[in-house]
Amino acid sequence: MNKPAIVRKKLLIIDDEQNMRHMLSSLLKKTGYEIDSAADGYEGLQLVRKNHYDFILCDIKMPNMDGMDFLRESKQWIKATTVIIMSAYGTIDTALNAIKMGAYDYISKPFKRDEVYFVLKKAEERENLKRENIYLKKKIGSIEEKYAFGNMVAKSDSMQSVFRIALKVADYKTTVLITGESGTGKELVAKGIHFGGERAKGPFIPVNCGGIPENLLESEFFGHVKGAFTGADRNKTGLFEDACQGTIFLDEIGELPLSLQVKLLRVLQEGEIRQVGSSKTKKVDARVIAATAKNLEDEIFKGNFREDLFYRINVMPIKLPPLRDRIQDISLLCKHFLNRFNKSLGKDVTSISSNAMAILLKHKWPGNVRELENVIERGVIFSETEKLLPECLPEDLVVDIKNDFYDGDSLKKSRKILEKRMIIKVLEKTGGNRTHAARRLEISHPSLLSKIKSYGIK
Repeated sequence: MNKPAIVRKKLLIIDDEQNMRHMLSSLLKKTGYEIDSAADGYEGLQLVRKNHYDFILCDIKMPNMDGMDFLRESKQWIKATTVIIMSAYGTIDTALNAIKMGAYDYISKPFKRDEVYFVLKKAEERENLKRENIYLKKKIGSIEEKYAFGNMVAKSDSMQSVFRIALKVADYKTTVLITGESGTGKELVAKGIHFGGERAKGPFIPVNCGGIPENLLESEFFGHVKGAFTGADRNKTGLFEDACQGTIFLDEIGELPLSLQVKLLRVLQEGEIRQVGSSKTKKVDARVIAATAKNLEDEIFKGNFREDLFYRINVMPIKLPPLRDRIQDISLLCKHFLNRFNKSLGKDVTSISSNAMAILLKHKWPGNVRELENVIERGVIFSETEKLLPECLPEDLVVDIKNDFYDGDSLKKSRKILEKRMIIKVLEKTGGNRTHAARRLEISHPSLLSKIKSYGIK
């Protein structure tokens, strides 16, 4: 059986003293390096133009071209090569200047033979770590790419099915209705559909239907002409025109008042709008993606949503499952968020401890992916090591795992935790209706709102 070939590291020695070149060459050849040598920076420059070197040992003070000039002139060729500077005349300032110009380390002459060897070994370890980091980043990137859609990552069957439907519909103008609990990523799916299809070059206009005052909705959606109402001192285009050849994303469409639902139905049926105060209609070319956390069929039964509009927007339904129903996605999402927050926060938290991951896997995630994202961001900020530990997680997550309740001695903490759990439970039962929840909890509506804010309930 053939043995694998041993790859020898290439090293260049640049020094004007022949004895030094000979001594270093003899020493380092024995330790497995393939050696070239040069008598000054100019000779070294000619060699690095032709050959790649893993390491360069370079003297500072030399005739023709010294070490600092060599560093300056060779940048475009040596790139990631590790350079170690040597000098008998150097000072701390010289060393710092050399490192600023790209050198990895600095050795003062005279030095012991072992010293050079150990500096090179340390440099090799650094290079190995860099390669491992690059490999791991590529591996994480390839995993995320395999399980990704737009800015979302998931490997569960339910989410992979969502991604497949979204990819199929991306190239068509078909109206899409995305449903799911708050925090499941409805807008991310909408963006993935828009940017993954033929309309990617057009604008993506997100609209929170519950965030615009009712008396301004029609003007915001369709625009108005000058003089249409008090304060309309100029013509204004609406969001449907702004989304021309792109996508308008109607988030929380269940919040639209019935009066505007009729006009939206006309836009979807006829592909045209009428500005407020105008008698003329305009054709618009905007793809509509709608989303809601409400059950629109229930809203139809209650008389809050038009049945004909529901069937018009429900051409391609996409239902996002809550995070608690796809716990196999949690570890992948954690890696995705760790990677993102390490970059944005300048941290290096590479993994999550098994105890911390157990807590994350057992949590019910009422706030879904958005809640997980916030927890990981907080954990990265508080982490003092490369591993995210349980103490970096919010207290209520850790407490939930301890006998499913607080096991300390504080009545105050116990009461707060019980209150939070009760409020979340009742809000889930009432579908997020705070008025009904306050009645069930037998507290005032303002008191409930205050507690929701205080406990950070989403």
